Amino acid sequence: MQTFEQKVILVFCTALGVILGASLASSLAALVLGQPPGATMLRVAREIRIWAVLAAIGGTLSTVDLLDALVAQRQFVTVVKHLFYVLSAFTGAQCGTWLIYCLLGGEG
Repeated sequence: MQTFEQKVILVFCTALGVILGASLASSLAALVLGQPPGATMLRVAREIRIWAVLAAIGGTLSTVDLLDALVAQRQFVTVVKHLFYVLSAFTGAQCGTWLIYCLLGGEG
């Protein structure tokens, strides 16, 4: 079983990897199609952020349902843990977008 810290790091890195992987793959597609790869990478990184968050926290909105059930049961410590997972996913996705932006030299 994973500790809380391990899961926060795993969620962060998963969201980061989704952004970086999708951006890199889209740049290859842009090259094949004769479009500018840098602009495509940045556009995809911005557009896929919410999907990276969803993939990192489990792929569905079941986390939202779980949070609702935990609040109803007054299990606030678990609610705070899940909110940290979501925050970690958002941070990972934002860092991935920022890395793509920096890789392109601040263009876009």
